[in-house]
This record gives sequence, structure tokens and C-alpha cells, in this order.
Amino acid sequence: MDQTLAPITAPIPVRASSTDDPVELLRFAMDAHRRGAVALATLVDIRGGAARALGAHMAVAADGRFCGYVSGGCVEAAVASEALLAMAQGRDRTVKFGDGSPFFDIVLPCGGGISVAIHVLKDVGALRHVLDRLERRQAAGLVYSPERQALISVDPLPRACWREGDFLTVYRPRTRIVLSGQTLEAQAVARLAEASGYDVIAVAPGGVRSVADIIDPFTAVVLLHHELDAEAAILETALASPGFYIGALGSTRTHRRRVERLRAMAFRRDDIARIKAPIGMFGPTRDATSLALSVLADVAAARLVAYA
Repeated sequence: MDQTLAPITAPIPVRASSTDDPVELLRFAMDAHRRGAVALATLVDIRGGAARALGAHMAVAADGRFCGYVSGGCVEAAVASEALLAMAQGRDRTVKFGDGSPFFDIVLPCGGGISVAIHVLKDVGALRHVLDRLERRQAAGLVYSPERQALISVDPLPRACWREGDFLTVYRPRTRIVLSGQTLEAQAVARLAEASGYDVIAVAPGGVRSVADIIDPFTAVVLLHHELDAEAAILETALASPGFYIGALGSTRTHRRRVERLRAMAFRRDDIARIKAPIGMFGPTRDATSLALSVLADVAAARLVAYA
């Protein structure tokens, strides 16, 4: 009787979600690890142009589900397939795509090339440490050692990079927006910021005392008042904070008055220069939605400059 065994077929990669939020990716990996094998794929080299920054992740479960991005979407299925092979063999691997890659049929639209390190997770302790730090709104770092095939949680450097044969990925808390103003513009900014995945904290009148405790280095302060007196208390608090962005509503003439008041209060020139006024990336705007787009574009640009 012929008892020939049927070939074992690998799972077909299927995207589980379209998120690129590192917190969601690491939680996906931890959940998949509880159910079985999982691999974490990391963008570790860029040759030419690329759609993602160094340190971008994908998480791939043993059943073929994956999430995250290491490109604009053109190589993710191939990365997931390579991760499934790595899990089947129980060994890490680094794969090149685009320029310099053996996969001649996978071409990056940008014309460049990338290298992706695929690590088969043995434990999730380092991931848990990163998530704990981010929950406390502290930056975190992970070092991947290709030689030891291990992940170690470390204090972060300013940016993702190779260091002595190991690759460091940096994680920072999501952008928080402290929003002050009882205006139509403030409502529009709040709606758009929440839809963009930012943490939004609206400061009620009289609630300035507690603001100092929530403005950290990953916070943008947005002041949308039509009177200088209404913004005065929270603006003073913001100027004494480590927030990466301070923006205030008003015309150029209004801002000159604002500056005069602050100088009279003995604020330093460098502190006053932190204020973006008139607020926003483009202007003048004539409606609340346009202003909200202008403000959030400015916040996003400032965050990139602060933490490139």
C-alpha cells in the first residue's frame, strides 16, 4: 500500500491589520507568542530611497497573519513568507529586497533597496519592557544581535542605527496634544488630532494648574484663544515645559503684543522664540477645518525635526 506523505504546505501570509503603530505591533507579537511562534521583522538597512525609516517593524505569526510595514506595501507579503520560513527552521535571517537583492522579480518603486532582519522570538520580556516604558511615556530601545539571535531592552539612543554589530531600534511615546481654547477652531483641531491617532487633552478654563504635569518632551501645546489674557496662564506654563511645540492663534500684530507682554514679564528671548505664531504650517486660513489641517501639519513637522 502506498503511504507516501503529502507535502507540508506553509501558511499563506495574510495581513491582519493595516497599522504601523509600534505599540500595536509589539502587542500583536506578544499575543501571537502566547499562541505559538512569531517573528519580528525589522528594517535595518536602506539603499537609496525608502518608504519607511530604519527600525520600522513587521510582526508575523506562525499562522501567516502579519501586521506592520517595512516598505510602502510592495514587499510585505514576501517578508512574511521569509519570516514563516525562519520560524519553520528556527533560525533568524536577513533578507535583501530591491537593489542588491536576489529577488529579481521584487522591485521597489523608489528604485532603492532595503535589508530586513527577521528574528524568531524566543521570549517577549524585552518587548514587555518597551511597552511598559511607553505606557509611562518614556522612550525605549531594543537591541537586536544577529550573532546571538537575541533581543535586549536598552536605554535609547537618539535614532535607530547599527552599533558594534548590533541594531538598535528606538521607540518614543505617541504625540500628545494639549489643547486650550473654547473655540470652533479648537473643536476642529481636537477631532482631526484624535482621528490621526494623537492623544488629545483639552484644558478646561481654570485647569491650568495640572497642565505642567502632563507636558512632556513628546507633547505639543496648541493655544487657540482670541484674547491674549485667556492664554496667558497656560502659555507661561508651556514656556517652562519641555514640550517640543508651542503654537498660538493670532495675527502677526497680535503676536507682537504677545511678545511685548512676555518681555515685560522677563521671559528670555530664546523662550519666546519657541512660540509658533501665527500658528500653523500655512496661512492665513479662513475656516476651522483648514486651520486644523495647518496646525496638525505643523505639529507633525516639528515632531520629525525634534525626533528624526
